[in-house]
Amino acid sequence: MEKVRARSTDQMRPLEKTGPRPIHKFLSFLVFLAGGIGLPAPMVLAEDAAGAHDLFKKCAVCHEIGTNARNKVGPHLNGLDGRTAGTVDRYKYSRAVKKAGGGGLRWNAETLTEYLRKPRAFLKGTRMSFAGMKDPDQLAELVAWLIGFSADGKAGSMANSDKTELLGASASALEGDPEYGEYIAGECVTCHQISGKEDGIPSITGWPKENFIHALVEYKNKLRANPVMQTVTSRLGDEEMAALAAYFATLKHK
Repeated sequence: MEKVRARSTDQMRPLEKTGPRPIHKFLSFLVFLAGGIGLPAPMVLAEDAAGAHDLFKKCAVCHEIGTNARNKVGPHLNGLDGRTAGTVDRYKYSRAVKKAGGGGLRWNAETLTEYLRKPRAFLKGTRMSFAGMKDPDQLAELVAWLIGFSADGKAGSMANSDKTELLGASASALEGDPEYGEYIAGECVTCHQISGKEDGIPSITGWPKENFIHALVEYKNKLRANPVMQTVTSRLGDEEMAALAAYFATLKHK
């Protein structure tokens, strides 16, 4: 039976459940074509020096750092300096990271620099979709800032903070229908494995719905310059975004 929820007048009409829509063939590239969705996650950050805060926005797709930082798509990054890889409580790491930690990998300025320069070359099998940071000066600045945060989220004597807001509040406010999301994401899972395995294509399994929706809205509003993604998301209304986000959020890495 078709499930249709109330929506605002500027939203698209509901997708019929009688057959596939053209947008489906594009949905599988939501992360792949983008090379990893670069969006800010909700977090509290200490005031940065010389632009490190802005550089961190590339990491904020998955991580929080600072006061009250939590595990999200990726683990929180407080207390990185000297931390054994794969040891943050209540976060499910990939086998590659756990194996590296068991083998003695500890995060410090040197190892973190090598990892962030090209993650998949440094740690084969990592689920992190970030392609890497080429600029050596920016990389050094970001690493120095990251390892300056203590385990309780404090960065020196800096007390000022701000909060990065996510887009798509109207869609995030909806109770997305996972079954509907599964229906319209049929083409997505032909590339993005529901098990969370990657095989060359970034995983979107288990993403928090707010982050997932934010990515869609950024493309829809042309804040990200990818014409294919802009076309795809222009056809999605709040209900469709909420449904897709709800479905992928229910999936677990296996």
